[in-house]
Amino acid sequence: MAVADVVRPLVLPITQAHGLILWDIEFVKEGTERFLRVYIDREEGGIGIEDCEAVSRALDPILDEVDPIPQSYHLEICSAGLIRDLKTTDHIQRFLGLEAEVRLYKGEQDLPKKFNARLDSVTDEALTVTVADREYVLDRKLISKIKIDLI
Repeated sequence: MAVADVVRPLVLPITQAHGLILWDIEFVKEGTERFLRVYIDREEGGIGIEDCEAVSRALDPILDEVDPIPQSYHLEICSAGLIRDLKTTDHIQRFLGLEAEVRLYKGEQDLPKKFNARLDSVTDEALTVTVADREYVLDRKLISKIKIDLI
């Protein structure tokens, strides 16, 4: 089981208790160090350092007790940021109507591998986008990445 899948049920009650959204979890190796990064957001307004500190203070003792990760690592609680990947159906639904960069594994229909599009609708199976006033329905399996820039 992936580290994110093990950690998610430990983090979710904490973010909910603080009125926050658990955006993403990643466990990565950078050089010789490992990092457990928990990305948080909120429905309205931004994330402040106090939000990151509150989640960190609540989560750290739980991770110490449960010890779900055998390697040593650094815990980082971060804002989801103004430039972010949209990985889930819920992520995409939150930004419907906005423009995002869409990357495909290979060109599809008459689209290149990378293009900007308005996000129109989404299901677990398909994403509907508009590019230059033309609507496309894309199988989600064809999409390698969706990135939105909220700056």
